[in-house]
Amino acid sequence: MSAPISQKHPKGLYVLFFAEMWERFSYYGMRAILLLFLIDNVRGGMGLNAAEGAAIYGLYTASVYLLTLPGGWMADNVLGQKKAIWYGGIIIMLGHIILAVPGGTGIFFLGLVTVALGTGLLKPNISSIVGELYPEGGARRDAAFSIFYMGINLGSVLGITIVGYLGQKINWHIGFGAAAIGMLLGLVVFKLGSAKYLRGFGDVPPAKISTPESAQQTKSNTTLGYGLIVLLIGFLSVLQWTGTIDMTTATGLAQGAGVIIVSVSSFYFLFILVAGGLTPVEKKRVFVLIVFFLAAALFWSGFEQAGSSLQIFAERHTQRSIGTWEMPSSWFQNFNGSFILIFAPVMASLWIFLSSKGLNPSTPVKFALALILLGIGFFVMEMAAKEAVTGSLVSPLFLTFTYLFHTIGELCLSPVGLSSYTKLAPKRYVSQLMGIWFVAASLGNLIAGLFAGNFDENNVQQMPALFNQVTLFSIGFGLLLLVFWKPVKNWMGGIQ
Repeated sequence: MSAPISQKHPKGLYVLFFAEMWERFSYYGMRAILLLFLIDNVRGGMGLNAAEGAAIYGLYTASVYLLTLPGGWMADNVLGQKKAIWYGGIIIMLGHIILAVPGGTGIFFLGLVTVALGTGLLKPNISSIVGELYPEGGARRDAAFSIFYMGINLGSVLGITIVGYLGQKINWHIGFGAAAIGMLLGLVVFKLGSAKYLRGFGDVPPAKISTPESAQQTKSNTTLGYGLIVLLIGFLSVLQWTGTIDMTTATGLAQGAGVIIVSVSSFYFLFILVAGGLTPVEKKRVFVLIVFFLAAALFWSGFEQAGSSLQIFAERHTQRSIGTWEMPSSWFQNFNGSFILIFAPVMASLWIFLSSKGLNPSTPVKFALALILLGIGFFVMEMAAKEAVTGSLVSPLFLTFTYLFHTIGELCLSPVGLSSYTKLAPKRYVSQLMGIWFVAASLGNLIAGLFAGNFDENNVQQMPALFNQVTLFSIGFGLLLLVFWKPVKNWMGGIQ
């Protein structure tokens, strides 16, 4: 009989588990009603059309993850991880309080910006501390991230259920206020638990050893870094001047933000490789992180349609009535969190069992499986869309099975990716590269929002083709990664 989980893992993991659970309660709860609030013109929402609402939704969710990059830098160089988590949580709570105020458009967008800033500070650093609890790495760390992932999704289920119901059935702003209470509970858990069980983890920024050679290297790196920033600004200015980026509409701003995210990520990876002072082995590992970044961005671009195109499909094309009661459409997003709670411990145990037998799939193979499962889920949605174009409401089983395939894919990619980034990243860049991991989610969220904006209520015939595009891209990239998994694994330099 195996030992209980509590004997296998340090208690600090559970402090982080519950702190992250409440933070995700606030994030996913608010996200579940965000697009609905933006396009609502009956119950006091903003009354935007689907394209504008989806673009703003994509911009917000992308910003949340994009800001994890400066959030990681702040922890590595100024605050340390614990303070970054604490201050980030306070800022998130203030943002939700602002959203709870029934004010004008300016107040609402101020709240969104505040939540995004706080999440960027908190999100990468709480994941980094989880990795520090397991310096030996291996399957045990992968299992720990799967348990941590259960906390994320327990918060998701609670948030979508409670905030979704309050927002859709009672009042939008009461829903936003409930998200603020969730973040407050997360702050209390972290403050009390970290003092006892996380001593010595993330208290101060990583120590930097200074020698004349390292000082000269730092000076050269800084000069090159400034040069890359100037080059990036120039590149973006040319795109604006030529009309490639159009900032005059929400959709144009979202498209421009996609170019910016790709540019920032590319320049950051270039900076790390050229001026990061990396050894040849570390450079190969960074190349692996780039491959994982691309795979993750593609995965999230499909997966995160849960809150955009799949949310619209649930609201407008899915049978939700049971007798005289109609289920809130936002509750469909709970399938993912519920399936995570069911399958996360199963997958965590599976990785450890396969590892003990020498059969644990390598990380590139797990990423490939995730993308293939994502494609299968969208193939199911393609079938649902073909039925919906006839004008009838479709069975909720289509969305149920789509979320099932997506969830198993998520468990093959997300906790494994979190663990891989903490293992493969050079120690002095770990929080920053954790930020880059979340930037992949940022890009995916932005693409998901733009994709949802293509849903034209006057032309539902195009839905099957839209879902088919995601199916082909996901399965195609997954098969490509499956073909080249051995070279990618070799670049990992022996890290499992």
